[in-house]
Formats: sequence, C-alpha cells, structure tokens
Amino acid sequence: MPYLKPPDTIVRVLETPPDPSVLWSPDAKWAVLANRDPLPDLAELARPMLPLAGMRLDPAANSGFQIDFYNALALRDRHGKQVFQIPLPESTCPSPTRIGFLSWSHRSDAFIFSRNIGTATELWYVRCDEPNRPIKLTDRLHTVLMGIDWMPDGSGILCATVPTDQPQPPSASVTPHGPSIQYADGRKSPSRTYQDLLKNAHDEVLLEHHSRSRITILKPGAPPEYLSDPDLFNHVSVSPNGQFLLTVRIKRPFSFALPLEFFPKSIDVMDLTGKVVSQIADVPLSDNIPIEGVRTGPRLIQWWPGYPARLLWSEALDGGDPSRMIEFREQICFHDAPFSKPPTPLLRLHHRYTGSVFFKERSLWMTAQYDRDRRWTTSTLHRLTIDDSAEPQVESQVFFDRSIRDRYADPGRIMLEPDSSGFSIAKQIHDDVILAGVGASPEGNRPFLDLKSLRTLESRRIWRCSDKHSENVVALWSEDSEITLLTRRESPQDPPNYFLRSVPSGQISRLTDFIDQSPQLRGITKRIVRYQRSDGVPLSATLYLPASYKTGERLPIVLWAYPMEFNDPDTAGQVSGNPNSFLRILSSSHLALLLEGYAILDDAAMPVIGNPETMNDTFIQQIVDAAHCAIDHAVELGVADPNRVAIGGHSYGAFMTANVLAHSNRFRAGIARSGAYNRTLTPFGFQSERRPLWEAKSVYMEISPLITADQIKTPLLLIHGESDNNPGTFPMQSQRLFQAIQGNGGIAKLVMLPHEGHGYRALQSVMHVQYETVRWLDKYLKGIIIHD
Repeated sequence: MPYLKPPDTIVRVLETPPDPSVLWSPDAKWAVLANRDPLPDLAELARPMLPLAGMRLDPAANSGFQIDFYNALALRDRHGKQVFQIPLPESTCPSPTRIGFLSWSHRSDAFIFSRNIGTATELWYVRCDEPNRPIKLTDRLHTVLMGIDWMPDGSGILCATVPTDQPQPPSASVTPHGPSIQYADGRKSPSRTYQDLLKNAHDEVLLEHHSRSRITILKPGAPPEYLSDPDLFNHVSVSPNGQFLLTVRIKRPFSFALPLEFFPKSIDVMDLTGKVVSQIADVPLSDNIPIEGVRTGPRLIQWWPGYPARLLWSEALDGGDPSRMIEFREQICFHDAPFSKPPTPLLRLHHRYTGSVFFKERSLWMTAQYDRDRRWTTSTLHRLTIDDSAEPQVESQVFFDRSIRDRYADPGRIMLEPDSSGFSIAKQIHDDVILAGVGASPEGNRPFLDLKSLRTLESRRIWRCSDKHSENVVALWSEDSEITLLTRRESPQDPPNYFLRSVPSGQISRLTDFIDQSPQLRGITKRIVRYQRSDGVPLSATLYLPASYKTGERLPIVLWAYPMEFNDPDTAGQVSGNPNSFLRILSSSHLALLLEGYAILDDAAMPVIGNPETMNDTFIQQIVDAAHCAIDHAVELGVADPNRVAIGGHSYGAFMTANVLAHSNRFRAGIARSGAYNRTLTPFGFQSERRPLWEAKSVYMEISPLITADQIKTPLLLIHGESDNNPGTFPMQSQRLFQAIQGNGGIAKLVMLPHEGHGYRALQSVMHVQYETVRWLDKYLKGIIIHD
C-alpha cells in the first residue's frame, strides 16, 4: 500500500512553514534565526543508521543519528536593525542543508554550528562583528559520545575529533565466529527493557571503531590542538581556570543487556598535555542497580564554578537502593586541584541527590534531593562558613520544599546565566535570585517572575502574565531600579513574538513580527473544563471545538489522555492547561481532527492515585472511571454526542486506551499509537511501577491489554514505528495485540511505519498517520463507509 494523504484541509496546515527558531545570545543583544522545513522527507530517516549500545549513530557523519536539521541561519541584533544571512559554501550534502546544533559563546560575541555534509560533520565559527565570514574550524567533528564545550576564556572550542589515522569500519564476517553468550552469575540484575543494544562481538568492535575520538581544542585561524590519544571518551569538561579536564572513558567489558550509560568507565582528571592527574572513580559494569536506584561511587561529578579547579560530586550511602531504610542516603564531597589529597566529605543528605545550583558568591550553593516515597523535592541553600579541605563547615537552610505534583505551589525555576568562565550560575539582582514560574492555577497557566532573597528567603512578585496572553520570560537585565524583560508572548489570536517589557513601568515594545500562517485555525475555540471523578477527585481537560461548531450541536468527540501517578487527590485535581496559547497543529497531532469537524477533549486528567508501591492495583478502575466522567461532562455541556465517542493516546496513553476499551463499552473507536500492551515483557517495572513482575504477577496480568484482548470489541486503530527505540514499547507490542484481537474476532487495524521511531517525523509518515486516523473515525463515528 502506498503512502496516502489526509484531506486537503489538514495537508495545508501541516505543510505550513514554521517560524524560525530564535536562539538568543546570553546577553540577549543578538539572536540567530534558524529556519527549518515543516517536516523532513522520509529519505532523511532512511539514511544509513547504526544501532549500538542503546544509541543510534550516523556512521558516515561520526555523530548521533539526527533527523531534524536547520537549513538556513541569519544573525540579527536585538531590535532587528541589522540582519545578516550567514553564507555557507556548497557541500556534498544533498538539499536541504543539514545544520545540526548551535552554541553561543558565554561572551556573546560569537557562535558555532555543526553541518552534516553526508560524509562528515563540519564545525563552523561565526563572529558577531563579521557574520558574513563564517570560519570552518574542522570537517572532522566527532559527536557520537561527546558534545562541545567553550574554553573559559572564550577563545576556543573543546570537542572531539575523528582520529587522523581512523581506518575503514570493520566488515562483518559472512560466517559467524561463534554464538553470542551471556551469563547470569547469581547476582540480582534488574533492568528495564532497552533497545538498540549490542548483539554480538562484531557490534562490540563497531562500537569501539565509531566511538574512538581525540580530545581537541579548535580555534579560528589556528591548527587543532590535540590533547589526547584516541579513546572512547564519553564526556569531557574543562575546569574554570582552563588547566584541567574532567574526562569519562568507556571501557570493556561491554554489555549485551544494558545501554552505554551502564558500561564500565574510568573517570579521571587530565591536564592539557593529556596526562592523567587523578583518577576520580573506576566504575565497573553497573548491572546490579536496584529498580529506581543509582550506582555506587562518585556520580553527578561537576566543576564548582568560582573555584579554579574544584570538583563536586555525590556518593550513595544506601548502596544505591531506594528501598533500604537509612537516615542519610547521600554523601556530598569536593576535591581540589592538584588532587593529591583525598576528597573532602562536605555534607550528607536524607534523600536522593539530583543536582546543584551555584551562585556568584562561590561559598553559596544549593542542593536538590528527591524523596521518591512522597514524590517530594527539597532544595537546600548551603553556605561554606569555613572553606577548608580538612574541616569545612556548612550552614544550611531549606529553600524549596514541595510535592513534585503540586503545580499550584511550584515556586518556579531559578534563572541561570553564564559566569565569566562560561559556567552556569544563578542570575541575581543584588542579593535576590530570580524565579520564573509556569503559574499553574485553577484558571490555567499564568507565568510569573519572583525575586527571592538569599538572606531572608522572602519572595516578592514583580510580574505576572495577564489573563489574556501566554507570556514567558526568556531573559532579563536590570539598570538602577528598572528591570527589562525579554519575553515570548502569544494569545489565542496572536502568534508568538518577542517583546521587551519594563518592570515596574509596564512599557512594552515588540521585537519580532512573525505572522499567523494558518488563519483557518483561528475559528477553533478552546477552554478548560472541570468536572469530578465518581470518587470526588477533581479533574480537568481542555475542550476544543471546531470552527464550524454551532451552539447546541452535538459533535463526534475524541478523548485524548495520558495517565499520571499521584500520591493524593488534591494534587491530582490541579489544572494543567493553558487557555491562552496560540493554536498550532503540527506533525501527527490528533488536534488535526478539529479540521474535520470533531470535538476534542484534550489532555484529559487520568490520575492514578495511591501508595506508590501499590497504586497500580486499582489502575483499571481509576482510568475507566476518569474516562467515563470526562465523556459524561462533555455530554452535559451539550457538545458531545454520547453515541459517537472515541478514545486515544500515545505511548502510555496508548496503553491506557487499550485498557479502557477492554473494560468499557462506552466508546465507538480507539486510537493507540506506539504503546506497550503486554507488561510481562517489561518485567522489572514500567512507568512508575516499582515492583517486578514476580512480586505483582496478578497486577501485571490484569493491566496487560494483551491478556484481555478477547474483551476488546471496540474497533481499535494501532499505529507503531517499525524502528521504535523507546524502552518497553517494542514494535512487537502492537503486532501481538493486533494478532490477539484478530484471533478473538475483534476489529482492529495495524499500521507499521518504516524507519519511524517512538514519535513520527517524516512527511510521508505523518500524512499517512493523519489519513488513517481521519478515515478510522469517519467510519466508526460518522458512519462514512470507505472500502479498502
């Protein structure tokens, strides 16, 4: 069967060119406008791709496999008075040009970008004062395992390059050398169901070949500075003083059951001659990490900004096992150059360490820790009162403390900026840090900006988005008592554009003039609706009505949802929608159905509430009840026809869809995309399920739609990418559910998309997904009979 297209109303919207991405410099004085096509051609996905150790590689380009590229760049000043197109010489790359990542210097005077030319990856350097003269730094960039880092003085780029003596890739033997063998040695080794793993000895050799690189400093107008021999470098970062490198090197033995992040590794400090100054950790194969646990030994290792060369890390005190009862789970340590003394223990944390924030005053820093039992996060502000490697002294006070599910109480994220060496620190106005929040509320999101004192910990609000727009702060700066915000603002009728806003005066000026390229969507209406589950849990959803809707008309409606886990009903019932966003319909979005006269109840709350250890015991009852109450409410509003209702979802939402259809006869059709339907194939947990199959056999069986496929009598459209590499959602999951429904006399259709992963990206694939979706619902909700 060839690829087919949906109705022209949908095609025209999906083919609309997107606005350029706007990538601001750290000081927001410059912006790069990066253009891309709306959807890549299938040929981009069909390029040679090598799946190894949980990764997907572009073997010709010495990079990770990338699908979406920019095709043109322009540089403009903040107010758009100067706009320069960035010229690039022709390459062997087929049209369109494949521009990959872009990175600004922390000094805001230059940026770099990569270009995939089909046979290699180039790295280009552009100065803001000479935008018409981009400089090619190399055509041997290697990003299979490593990214890039600017040197602290801004003069060069720390990266990996392809060894000059790189041989041709090893060829596979036609005749295998022997069987592939794995051992179970009696230790517990629970792991998720990963994909794209190594399969045999030849894969191991390929991984070594394609991952070998040299640490290199590239500077415009200068030859490359090679800092190391070729090796399997997985990470390299430079110290603030520019004299040391933190390196991570992957080493054997590799694993056929786990991806690269679990492989043995050596974590070292090197000097700029390539000499190893100190080994921080020799990490063995991490194949015995408990479910939701972490490995032992130093982890989350990073340079401490403000110090010349100080490393900070954490080590698990509970063996990495979250189920072990212990007062302190983490030990925070630091280690100073020249790294000749033992690391210094700094403080202990009660819960799992998840990261740090640093400040202008280097003796201040903040740790974040997560209590998985309560789903609770705590951020603590620390001050080194005695900064001594022998006996450091620390004063601490709680800065944030809340449930991760409590949207209404979310204080916002601390805004960051680069320091003089390029390291991220909290942006401050005097002694205040700046918090940018989503502003979730019963009326929807209203973003805000707060200042919070590092001395008193008191907060004061300096700005809140109006109730007519959706507006988010991108950057800010202050002079005297005036604060200037760079924001991105939109409304249901106005496309996103960038503005300058003064606080507290309220003056506002527009910086960009992006226009509405899909005016046919403006007649579509949306609003947040609230209702209750039968057990009293408050729920919400976003109700979309097509432009053709007439008051009092009952429409065919699609319920689209994704289950979420909560500890309590209060947070489960919080509203998460944004009524003031500008509607765009992109890619395979189900919102395209609005163009064909369907109503949509989108992001319908589907909470699973209870003890984190046992909440899935009532998964079926909770999601079925939530689905029924959502549809009942749409019927009560007078917009939904109760006899023409469909349900759909993607990934865990697809799993939800199949389960609802197996336990409800209220729906006339279902759409399940890229789901997992047999939980015995994810035996060491899934989503937030902590128990392995053997501790909760009845639950795994009960919530597996494959087991109850004989009860699925509602027509179900199954769609899956043939190359889905998401853990747990193997393509086989959809194939087996289809086979089970078919074998039991049910109605289903299975669509497998060549070259597609967990989400669908290619133009041809997206159009066909929309075609199948519209056709399926037209048949079962509208009664339009179309013969195959």
